[in-house]
Amino acid sequence: MGIIKVENIRVFAHHGCLKEETKIGSDYRVDLEVKANLQESAKTDKLSDTVDYVFLNRVIKEEMDIPSQLLETVAKRILNRIFSEDSLVTKATVWVSKLNPPIGGDVAKVTIKMSEKR
Repeated sequence: MGIIKVENIRVFAHHGCLKEETKIGSDYRVDLEVKANLQESAKTDKLSDTVDYVFLNRVIKEEMDIPSQLLETVAKRILNRIFSEDSLVTKATVWVSKLNPPIGGDVAKVTIKMSEKR
């Protein structure tokens, strides 16, 4: 077993419950950790035997590009895509953070964390 992390993926997206949030958009940070058997790829040195982090990054960017009211919805879509498109992943955890959220205070970010496993 092994872990692949893709961290501090920065995206601009249009999520939120307020009309202004979805219209104006804001900055987000996404972090992802996936567990998979990495022993075969360690032996073969072939990309086809591992979880491609370019694929993981692409899924995150594509799903973040679809406006949602809740970060939970975005996180669930990311996890669903990863499990449906890569059979090597046995567990995944995603953190979706809204930077400088409009919640009436000096708050650096709000983050939701969601995990799934096969």
